[in-house]
Amino acid sequence: MDPVRSHITLHRRRSRWSVTGVLTGLLLSLTTPAAVPAPAGGSVPERGSAYMGIGVLTHDGAGPTDEFTPTAPRTTQTEGVDVASYQGNVAWPTLWSSGVRWAYTKASEGTYYTNPYFTQQYNGSRDVGMIRGAYHFATPDTTTGTTQADYFVDHGGGWSKDGRTLPGVLDIEWNPYGDDCYGKSHSGMVTWIRDFLDRYKARTGRHAVIYTATSWWTQCTGNYGGFAANNPLWVARYASSAGTLPAGWSAYTMWQYTSTGPTVGDHDRFDGALDKVVAFANG
Repeated sequence: MDPVRSHITLHRRRSRWSVTGVLTGLLLSLTTPAAVPAPAGGSVPERGSAYMGIGVLTHDGAGPTDEFTPTAPRTTQTEGVDVASYQGNVAWPTLWSSGVRWAYTKASEGTYYTNPYFTQQYNGSRDVGMIRGAYHFATPDTTTGTTQADYFVDHGGGWSKDGRTLPGVLDIEWNPYGDDCYGKSHSGMVTWIRDFLDRYKARTGRHAVIYTATSWWTQCTGNYGGFAANNPLWVARYASSAGTLPAGWSAYTMWQYTSTGPTVGDHDRFDGALDKVVAFANG
């Protein structure tokens, strides 16, 4: 080929490639979702990896370590744990031998995730003699409260009056994937939570437990006090006492007091002896 013609042909090809590249980039910018902004102090975790208390240390902090001993003795409170997929297959006999008598397992998150270790964790705790239940990590920015309650119940979050099954838990706390309050106003958040709780009650006959931290509840609901009459409180605070509770609640039912306890990390106390845990399971 003539060198001049060859140069012109190559120039035309490069021009077409350049235009194609620009158009492709523009199309991708219009169709690809924007990256979730990273929360302060770290990168965005993978969707589905959230767990109870994921933001407690980051936002509320603790002492030099969060290895605390609750002030109330075990004669008046009952030791429990909560687990998620990152703990894998849990050594339930070890926990039972250490005095743990109840457990909660993450069942679901949003409407896009179920815990692949749910069966081993949920059934394994029951098989060693524990009273157990399931929890749902809420993502109010992805789907409605009603939709997520249905997803939770359909993926392990149901309840039966067998004396071994605790009511489901709504884990509502800091958003690990973006804005702390999921982009919702105080009233919008309260409405979302109410929709979830109402649907769960309609599906199971039980009022769900609310797991939260006082500081998040104040920040994202305006310290709303309207759920305390029906929904038990599970408060998260890594200290020697549960501290100030969210508005409306005069006492907690459960308290997550550490993320560095033996065997699984997250340890909790039920505010009552074992017979009270059984009564709570029975409704």
